[in-house]
Amino acid sequence: MSISLLPRYFRTFILFAILVLACAPSLSRAADDVGSLIDRFSEARNFNQTEDIVKALAATGDPAVIPVLKTLADGDLYYREDDGKVFMTADGESRRNLRLIDPLTGEELGEMSKRDLEKIKVNNNLRSAIDAALAGMTLMSPDPAVRLSAARSMMDAPSEDNLALIEEALAAEEDGEIAAVLGQARAISILNSSRPIEAKAEAINDIAAIGGRDAISILLSARGSLDPELQDEVDAAQAKIEKRLAFWDAAQNVWYGLSLGSVLLLAAIGLAITFGVMGVINMAHGEMVMLGAYSTFMVQQVIRTSYPGLFDWSLAIALPVAFLITAAVGLVIERGVIRFLYGRPLETLLATWGVSLILQQAVRTIFGPTNREVGNPSWMSGAFDLGGLVITWSRLWIVVFSLAVFFALLLLMKRSAFGLQMRAVTQNRRMAASMGIRTPWVDAFTFALGSGVAGLAGVALSQIDNVSPNLGQSYIIDSFMVVVFGGVGNLWGTFVGAFSLGILNKFLEPYAGAVLGKILVLVFIILFIQKRPRGLFALKGRAVES
Repeated sequence: MSISLLPRYFRTFILFAILVLACAPSLSRAADDVGSLIDRFSEARNFNQTEDIVKALAATGDPAVIPVLKTLADGDLYYREDDGKVFMTADGESRRNLRLIDPLTGEELGEMSKRDLEKIKVNNNLRSAIDAALAGMTLMSPDPAVRLSAARSMMDAPSEDNLALIEEALAAEEDGEIAAVLGQARAISILNSSRPIEAKAEAINDIAAIGGRDAISILLSARGSLDPELQDEVDAAQAKIEKRLAFWDAAQNVWYGLSLGSVLLLAAIGLAITFGVMGVINMAHGEMVMLGAYSTFMVQQVIRTSYPGLFDWSLAIALPVAFLITAAVGLVIERGVIRFLYGRPLETLLATWGVSLILQQAVRTIFGPTNREVGNPSWMSGAFDLGGLVITWSRLWIVVFSLAVFFALLLLMKRSAFGLQMRAVTQNRRMAASMGIRTPWVDAFTFALGSGVAGLAGVALSQIDNVSPNLGQSYIIDSFMVVVFGGVGNLWGTFVGAFSLGILNKFLEPYAGAVLGKILVLVFIILFIQKRPRGLFALKGRAVES
């Protein structure tokens, strides 16, 4: 009977069966070829021979070899000494045994003593070759993250063998970020290839466009193998990269200076209020910062133990808690100690220094002398690149927070009745008292406000510094320098002084070191005060000018 006379679905089944039977030998041969290549690992006598087998396996394009190569990189590929058969392995029930896994099917084949197996050794160069081989096999993955990782692996292990694969992937890539990395991997691989001089010259320009110190390292490592005609182009590309790096280094120093300035602003702004209104040299101001940091620690401890789902909100909860606690402590200090010492600055300094020692010892007794861990919420973790800048989220949010606190205080000073009374007392205390302003209570609440703002600074500093009893001592001297430099009692002076000294510090540190840099800043402030005793922005008023 003719096939054409059979039912249609039966004819389809017969044709499919014939196709499978026809393909079966070739599929079997392919599996046999991959299996024999894997077993050749047992014949390799050095790392170069092992690397050749890795490249041969990658050239098959068979996804089944991916777990084999990963197992080899992890050091878990063994061969049986009796017959040279290669297996992937895992820990056995006994420490002396290993579980054998078929490298192609993944089927477990029982256990064998480690004495009857020989490990296929790898080194760092071989691991790089394996990573490059795996990257080549995953460049066509449908997952963009996998393709991006593969492209970066190609950059780390450039090879002429991968050029054709990179160019094929680059032609098919639609994602801009992945295409850029593939282009860079192509340029680096061309430098290490036998391509013509013109192609290498174009690759040098592409690497110069990458920028960064890694690009300089790539050019320097390739210099010895390049043609003499390309040496000038390498020098020009290196000079171009170094010029760009110098610009971004300066920009990075400015950012570090702004970051330090925001910290100084937070630490000094409360001191500027109390120092300006009351004329009190408060040596316990740093301990208010420290109490704010420990308030954050306590809030996070409660959240961790009772409400873990609220951890990302811990800082938002800690802000009012820290403000109220430190403001209350400040109010007690002012009512209990400072109000009896007005007009006696030296005695006030000694009294507040004693208070600072008491607060430090109290915290040591309660929390211990060691650092306490304060976690970063998810939205303050990590970093991102902006051009050649690396900006951490924690620092960025602290800059934003310090600006918010500054403008909130400015609004309070300019637009509220309490702010008006504070400014009146600052400019002429006797006249303010004669107009009915209760100057003792203005002093008390001003000191409480300054202490509360210091507590807010402690919340922010807990994200970037060690929370310990000595936290405040790191910032008290810098805070006084900012206040004196900017102008006592002037918020805008504190703002400009904090960021100016922060940027100056960060530009001096690379040349003079951190300690000498601070000394030079202190000398600069001393010389500046000789010319402008009232700072950058001096307050005006009859009492001030008298």
